[in-house]
Amino acid sequence: MNDPLQRLYYHDAYLTRFEAAVAERLTWDGRPAVVLTRTAFYPASGGQPSDRGLLGGVAVVGVEVRESDGAVVHILADELSAEQVVGEIDWARRFDHMQQHSGQHLLSAVCERLLGAHTLSFHLGTESSTIDLSVARLPRQEVEAAEDQVNRAIWENRPLAARFVTAHELAALPLRRQPQVEGPIRLVEIEGYDLTPCGGTHVAHSGEIGLLKIVRVEHRGEETRVEFLCGRRALLDYRRKNAILLDLAAELTVGYEETEAAVARLQEELKASQRELRMLRERLLQAEAAALLGDAKPVGALRVVRAVLPERTPAELRALALRLSETPGVVALLASPGERTQLCFACAEGSGVDAAALLRRACEALGGKGGGQPRIAQGSAPAFVEESLRHIMVALEGSLL
Repeated sequence: MNDPLQRLYYHDAYLTRFEAAVAERLTWDGRPAVVLTRTAFYPASGGQPSDRGLLGGVAVVGVEVRESDGAVVHILADELSAEQVVGEIDWARRFDHMQQHSGQHLLSAVCERLLGAHTLSFHLGTESSTIDLSVARLPRQEVEAAEDQVNRAIWENRPLAARFVTAHELAALPLRRQPQVEGPIRLVEIEGYDLTPCGGTHVAHSGEIGLLKIVRVEHRGEETRVEFLCGRRALLDYRRKNAILLDLAAELTVGYEETEAAVARLQEELKASQRELRMLRERLLQAEAAALLGDAKPVGALRVVRAVLPERTPAELRALALRLSETPGVVALLASPGERTQLCFACAEGSGVDAAALLRRACEALGGKGGGQPRIAQGSAPAFVEESLRHIMVALEGSLL
């Protein structure tokens, strides 16, 4: 279906119901599909997803262009038996795509005019849309200036029009970008702002875009990705964020305009609490290490600290074992029972003991696994009761003699 006259969306993006005959039946990616004599269904192309809707009461789950001949293939949820069909477009989806795509044309035109940034690619997603711009960075004030200019153009309710031109006519026109296809070229024009080749569906006046909001700017090497929302998507985004802000303000018992300052205060309090917590943990670690060293058992020239400490994380065991091994001649054998048994062995420098070798012996006895260096090694094993652990630790202690 290369004839532009048979692609009804080219000429009337607001057409939601049409009649056509089935020209071909086929299977497409394992699903039944048809080609029609004419269609208002937009196929996926140019960064814009395809339409959805019904054909003869059967759901259209995708629309694509067949590369071999340009036919528009309607992919169906079920078999379609009728020869003459009525097509119905999912208008909510179509209008959403019209808002996003028209908003993208305005945004791209303004970024080029105001910032000297060319649009390299466009993607219309299910939640948001993006353009990739040919600049490495965009300062916030430039982003906001572009956003303001786009929305002024939206509120001026400027006409959008589409038309086909010949190659001869094309040469004399001030296009924002050159066409990527041959043959008759369809141009979409936003009065006073943009003239660019495009086969997509668009609103008739910029006011129907409603609003364009840039929600994220991501710098990606020599390019910048701009994520934006138009129309109802922008409304829903504002609604969600406003609800979050009001709920947060209520939780903090402040007015919404005071939320930023309240969160900043909480962050400072959190940082102070974290500093205090680190200090207290350090003191606790010192005290626990001192107590364990006081109970250390002399084994030849070594002092062995053997302890089973319930409900300790691997990080907590490691910190304690390292602190103990700072004392010359100390060998620390620490275990913590739980859903899995955590083990951490450490040896003072110059002790002549290999912590990794001790851990291997313990893991063999417990059916666990782990590894490390001669100074410190960690591992885990299935859950064991404390008494079983103590027997194994005693055996390891005895091996040091």
